[in-house]
Amino acid sequence: MPGSIQTNRTRRNEEKQNISHDMSVLIPGVYRPRNRLFNNQKHSRYQRAVLKNGEINVYHKHGMKFFSDFFLALVEVRWRWTLTFFFMAFTGNWLLFGFIYWIISYIHGDFIESHLPENLNTTYFTPCIENVFGFTSTFLFSVEVHTTVAYGRRSITLECPETIIAMCLQCIVSSIFQSVMIGILFAKLTRPIARTQTILFSKYSVITTRDAQLCLIFRVGDVRKSRILNIIPKAYVLRYNTDCENNISSEEQIELKVEIVECEPIFFLWPIHAVHVIDANSPFYRTSAADFLCSKVEIIVVFEGIIESTGQPIQARSSYTESDILWGHNFVYMVSYDSDKLKYNVDFSKLSEVEQVETPLCSAEEYDSLVRSLAPSL
Repeated sequence: MPGSIQTNRTRRNEEKQNISHDMSVLIPGVYRPRNRLFNNQKHSRYQRAVLKNGEINVYHKHGMKFFSDFFLALVEVRWRWTLTFFFMAFTGNWLLFGFIYWIISYIHGDFIESHLPENLNTTYFTPCIENVFGFTSTFLFSVEVHTTVAYGRRSITLECPETIIAMCLQCIVSSIFQSVMIGILFAKLTRPIARTQTILFSKYSVITTRDAQLCLIFRVGDVRKSRILNIIPKAYVLRYNTDCENNISSEEQIELKVEIVECEPIFFLWPIHAVHVIDANSPFYRTSAADFLCSKVEIIVVFEGIIESTGQPIQARSSYTESDILWGHNFVYMVSYDSDKLKYNVDFSKLSEVEQVETPLCSAEEYDSLVRSLAPSL
């Protein structure tokens, strides 16, 4: 009997602890999960399809077809690898044709002691290439053919047709090399990849009420003075369920309707809020605050526009997982007016700064039903 009483007391204490733990997790009016052991940084990083810096976290097991995508590969790699390839390509071209010229001259007997340039007046021998003493001379002749800096003392003769064919072939190959490399340099210099690094997304996305509707909001800002025109924010929700072996069993991509509330899309003056209204057409219409805690969702956000100075299109990307979505929060103001400088001040250190606000914890469907039921009484 005393043992059963002690067991009942233990169970009651455990129930009280569970209730108090639930109370600490769900705060009335505000929701933010405090225990995020299951959403650690490593797990979140490796579950993203798009990383926070915009890189695509996808690879193919069959590997990259480097030679078929040769041009694109050289455009996308870092500058040091592109310049290294240029150096190796030019040097390899000069060495290859220099070796061909040396082989032709060697077979013709140009390197025999009596046929060297200083002995030609006594033997009356006609070499394939004049004033060539060895491989170093043929290498320099190859450089002169490629760069067309005039032949100087080394020049081709009509004695060896093979040398004429090799020279014509080198001119064709060198022209192709230079055309490809100029195209690669132009593509790398005009790519707006560096410009996308100046477009910053907020670290978190928030869910709060706006005009009596639940809305999902993220913030985007541009730190450069040169403006981006015709801005178009887009968002796509990626749902996937994984089994215990981290294999994707089902996936679904849905486009979210996103609108800008601060300014017109044609003019990106200061950081904007991209707002997705959670209405009946939203995939989150029946999702409550607790559902986000248990879900596995990734929202891919895309920011598109045109660079004002160059007219080139630009696209910046980021993503928000369920651990990046804060229910019951809103972004703080980051634009103020400086009366001393008579200018507006944009504090980008507050781009991801949020504050707690009173927000219903129920789903948008339940919230709309509650508002409709209370409307007649009001």
